[in-house]
Amino acid sequence: MALVRACALRDLARESALAVEIGRDDVAIVRSGERVYAIADECSHAAIPLSEGDVGDGEIECYLHGSRFDLTTGQPLGLPATEPVAVYRVEVVGDDVFVDLEAQPDAPQN
Repeated sequence: MALVRACALRDLARESALAVEIGRDDVAIVRSGERVYAIADECSHAAIPLSEGDVGDGEIECYLHGSRFDLTTGQPLGLPATEPVAVYRVEVVGDDVFVDLEAQPDAPQN
């Protein structure tokens, strides 16, 4: 899949997440620090939207049970989650955020 426009950068406040639907996929577009990330918008512990959680220091926390995930790797950083969530390659072009749902990032983008 090619890059798909997910949102405008101006729609994404710092240290926040925005729920978007790309095709049939629910994705959380997350801005933490100077970076923008794309992560599957569902906690791997319970089917809760991660986009409704707290963001900070390159992590997102599920609001229901407190599971935390690394925004770069999708790896869980705190229980009760033990399984990672998918992360996707992001490119910011001008004022637009683009996501590639097929590509997992090997290294930080942006």
